[in-house]
Amino acid sequence: MSKTFLITGVSSGFGHAFAQAALDAGHTVAGTVRNRAARDAFEALAPGRAHATVLDVTDFDAIAPAVATLAETVGALDVLVNNAGYGHEGTLEESPLDDLRRQFDVNVFGAVAMIKAVLPGMRERRSGHIVNITSMGGFITMPGIAYYCGSKFALEGISETLAKEVASFGVKVTAVAPGSFRTDWAGRSMVRAGRSIADYDAVFDPVRAAREAKSGKQAGDPRKAAQALLEIVAAPNPPVHLLLGNDAVELVTAKLAALNAEIGTWEALSRSTDFS
Repeated sequence: MSKTFLITGVSSGFGHAFAQAALDAGHTVAGTVRNRAARDAFEALAPGRAHATVLDVTDFDAIAPAVATLAETVGALDVLVNNAGYGHEGTLEESPLDDLRRQFDVNVFGAVAMIKAVLPGMRERRSGHIVNITSMGGFITMPGIAYYCGSKFALEGISETLAKEVASFGVKVTAVAPGSFRTDWAGRSMVRAGRSIADYDAVFDPVRAAREAKSGKQAGDPRKAAQALLEIVAAPNPPVHLLLGNDAVELVTAKLAALNAEIGTWEALSRSTDFS
């Protein structure tokens, strides 16, 4: 059955792969892009079924009118894919607070603003699917990406809560958490804070070096991620959380096991704090 998708950030990376797969499957896709040239290029992919609007997801006041205009063009929106986002690298102490605000504006507030723009229509129609692209960094952490992990942890929590709020309306919510995929996340799309404190060299430098060495050679295939997206959108009972990639499954499974062990170790103390 053909659906109408709204996907943020369709010019490159996951967003482009998601949009291309949906178009290839016969769906209609409305996408957000950053400039007119990107808009024209996207609409040329499938004239009449590929529609684009120039929109910055941090321009919060512009989101609702832009979504309303798109809906007038393409009709009711069946699927929202909040894909727009970027990575931030830098130790917490060395990273300016303004970097944190910008990270959350794009990765969290922009996604929530998009949800708030499409949700009334989905709720009224008693159908729809909201897909938020998070990250395995919404479950696991590593030195040097505190701001990024914080934003993805936040979006995971928001997604899970929203799923419970809208389930009775027939609206589904899935947080898709990719591992390392062959996109430009670790390349030109990543913002890197400056380095100034030598104490962090030993913990941070190896992580940065490993990430740079892996960039462009990641195991994850964005085209296969796009097929997975189409599969969950077609599923009658899609998951609230979906990991993508072997590394995501292995690292998150290990994290959950370690967390469970830590809870067990400190269980007596945890249970000692209620009134007698």
